[in-house]
Amino acid sequence: MKAYVLRGGFGLDHVQEEDRPIPSPGPGEVLIRMKAVSLNARDIGVIEGFYEPNRTEPLIPISDGVGEIIARGEHASKFNVGERVSAIFTQSWTTGEPTQENWVSTLGSPLDGLLAEYVVLPEQGLVRVPEHLTDEEASTLPCAAVTAWQALIEEGKIKAGDTAVVQGTGGVSLFALQFAKLYGARVIVTSSSDEKLERAKALGADYGINYRTNPDWEQAVLACTDGRGADHIVDLGGRATLNHSLAALKVGGQISIVGLLSGAVVEGFNVVPAIIRKAKLQAINVGSREMFERMNLVIEQHLLRPVIDRTFPLAQAHNALRYMAQGSAFGKVTIVF
Repeated sequence: MKAYVLRGGFGLDHVQEEDRPIPSPGPGEVLIRMKAVSLNARDIGVIEGFYEPNRTEPLIPISDGVGEIIARGEHASKFNVGERVSAIFTQSWTTGEPTQENWVSTLGSPLDGLLAEYVVLPEQGLVRVPEHLTDEEASTLPCAAVTAWQALIEEGKIKAGDTAVVQGTGGVSLFALQFAKLYGARVIVTSSSDEKLERAKALGADYGINYRTNPDWEQAVLACTDGRGADHIVDLGGRATLNHSLAALKVGGQISIVGLLSGAVVEGFNVVPAIIRKAKLQAINVGSREMFERMNLVIEQHLLRPVIDRTFPLAQAHNALRYMAQGSAFGKVTIVF
């Protein structure tokens, strides 16, 4: 089988195509023929050495994907051969609150990921995917969709009449936009591109704020909410955005800390505004299998479809990774097998 492996260093040039034998499932495991994978900012961070800078052993990257079960190991009975499944990001986090031990079971680092034609995974780390979705669409769910779902639905308890701010127009942000609208909330999208803001409005966004022409974009959020501030803010920027998010938050509102696209260390963070606003700062690290399954039920009920920017064939995996690294996609970038 064909697999792509990060070997001999970090960077996209170290992702090499290799021929490997097709693995065999052990007890409680299944063999999956991969159909599609989708890319996340984390995948690029793994390849560039941001997350495990001391790693020396080879790694198959990419955490998110969908495939068809073609064989079952002994005692594997949760799924049938021929069923289409997706892997959960944190393989051991099936229910309840996460534990420290869960973080050694994440796909695409430290565990091997899914950029291979065949993979073996424990059946406890899989979910069925909504039937109305294409393979490319289904592949986008494990990280981006579950992250947005946990932030706004599981933790945020978003409801009709709330206002949510989502930053940018990548995968997490557009899922957050779609979920918020399903629950009757108003949505404000920030972006540096007026064209992308118009596309976000076509998906249902109520307001768009260009943070390049409005660097103090929290003032625009306050204007959109009659000075009250937003109930929910999905913060993907980190260093460059968290203070702005806090200033745009209503008293008692929640900021879901999801990403660190502009850096992990927030300089000049002032605790006083957080206290005055009784702010809830909730860090989000994707979600459990049960969250994924609850989300899929809602996606099926509403026939929601993920937003895909561009799809590449497996032979162009390097081009897909380079395109993802540019950070300019509107929605998800996928690779089909």
